[in-house]
This record gives sequence, C-alpha cells and structure tokens, in this order.
Amino acid sequence: MSTPDADGLLAEQLLRLTRRLHRSQKRQLQSADIAITPAQSRLLRTVAHYEQPPRMADLAERLEVVPRAVTSLVDGLEAGGRVRRVPDPANRRVTRIELTDKGRATLRALRDARRAAAEDVLAPLTAQQRETLAGLLSTLVDSPGPHC
Repeated sequence: MSTPDADGLLAEQLLRLTRRLHRSQKRQLQSADIAITPAQSRLLRTVAHYEQPPRMADLAERLEVVPRAVTSLVDGLEAGGRVRRVPDPANRRVTRIELTDKGRATLRALRDARRAAAEDVLAPLTAQQRETLAGLLSTLVDSPGPHC
C-alpha cells in the first residue's frame, strides 16, 4: 500500500521526468532549427487532428483556453507560415485554420524530436522495462476519475 510520502515522491519523479523530456525535445528542435513554443506546438497538433480545418472556437474549446489565446497562437503560427486562415465555404463570416506545407513539415519535425527525446530519456531501460512502463502509463492515462 502506498503512503502519502511515497506518492508525493512518485509525483515529484514524474514531474522531473516530464521536465527532462521537454528539455531534451527542446534541444532536438533547436538543433533542427525549429523555433516554436510548446503552446504553438500543441495548437499545430490539435489542428492536424481535425479532418476539416477547424474554427478558432473549436480550437479554443479543444485546448480549453479562451478564444483570445488561440488568436495569439494562430497569429504567431501564421506569421511563421505554418497555418493560414481560410474562409468557411458554407459561412463566409467564419474563419477556419488550416495547416500549410511548412506546418506539416513542422509537425514531422516535432514528432521526430519527441521520438529522439523519448529515446534519450528511456535509454537506460531494457525493452521489457519499456513495455512495463508503457503498460503502467497507459493504465494511469486511461483510468477514469477526476482529470485536471
């Protein structure tokens, strides 16, 4: 049975590991000369999950942020040529956000950086340990209950 101190230590270890993973991914992106913030990265990944270009309101809801935050992120990504605003064919008052070729290339670079960062962080583990860790993390991520 776990104790509050053991759970606190585990939580701290998970946070440290997450920060280490983020630092490694950031280094990978810098070495590939990709300048993108974590929030912009998240927005790009979110846009890519839609079959049709999403509306700004869709993105704000999915990211659980205020619409103004999405506008700022889109402005930055559009200035960098990674997304573009396009009119909705059914309602010209609605603007949709679509990925550009550069945006898709950035997503590929992000995936490569994430894989390289994971390899860096997971290097000390054997294949069996990685499989065990993957199962444990899946249990935690997929478990019902309060989510932040």
